[in-house]
Amino acid sequence: MKIKIKIKSVKKIAIFLIALFLVFIFLVPVYWMIISSLKDRKSIFQYPPVLFPKQLHFENYMEMMAFIPFFKYAGNTLFISLLSTIGLVMSCSTVAYALSKLKWKGRQVYFIVMLSTMLLPYQAQMIPLYMLFKKLGWIGTFLPLIVPNFFGAASYIFLLRQFMIGIPKELTESAFMDGAGHFRIFTGIILPLIKPALFSVALFAFFANWSDLTGPLIFLNKEELYTLTIGLTHFRSGHGTEWGYLMCACVLFSLPIAIIYFFTQKQFIEGVTFSGIKG
Repeated sequence: MKIKIKIKSVKKIAIFLIALFLVFIFLVPVYWMIISSLKDRKSIFQYPPVLFPKQLHFENYMEMMAFIPFFKYAGNTLFISLLSTIGLVMSCSTVAYALSKLKWKGRQVYFIVMLSTMLLPYQAQMIPLYMLFKKLGWIGTFLPLIVPNFFGAASYIFLLRQFMIGIPKELTESAFMDGAGHFRIFTGIILPLIKPALFSVALFAFFANWSDLTGPLIFLNKEELYTLTIGLTHFRSGHGTEWGYLMCACVLFSLPIAIIYFFTQKQFIEGVTFSGIKG
């Protein structure tokens, strides 16, 4: 008995040490980015590296604003990310409900076809999408980055469908017998029960749109419409030696995502876990 307890204790300690080592590996680049943003220009490339500078230059962030219209780019990025997230949550939850709770001819075939679209890489879609949006006159606007999200995404639909399948049929059937329609069942019963999954989809969608580079790079051709990803890319190509300012911008770029995930990680993990084990 004592041997078993010792083995379990050793395993727990080993797992803890491995997890601690992995955390250290992941945090080193983050720490280097933050500390580099607070160094002067010479200290960034000093060898051996200065891990704990004696003087921190917080004015680097203000000086960075003179090179990059950060808040304008951040506003554009936030606008696109919020609208895209709303569109994805609305469309994906509706389609997931139809695939999980409604019986109609060809449902399984449609579901398989929808999942097969996940195998099509975005690189194969770029030219057809560009030609389509050009004919619509959307190039140089936010529309190509927002409107498609209101038509759903296969991966998010699958995640929500898996969660809805786990909801007992008795709940929806009893509500239907009491005279409730599909809209009332969907909004009054299904959506409140799948909040963790909706939260996960919203976070996934927001993070994806916040950090997206390919879409804005293809469809946005005006500087006043640039997102943060394009703005930082252009800054690096035009001011490649200003690594301190670039690190300042990267810190501010990563900060919203870090804050959101820190306060919502419980709901995020819960939504992904439960949607994955129900089937």
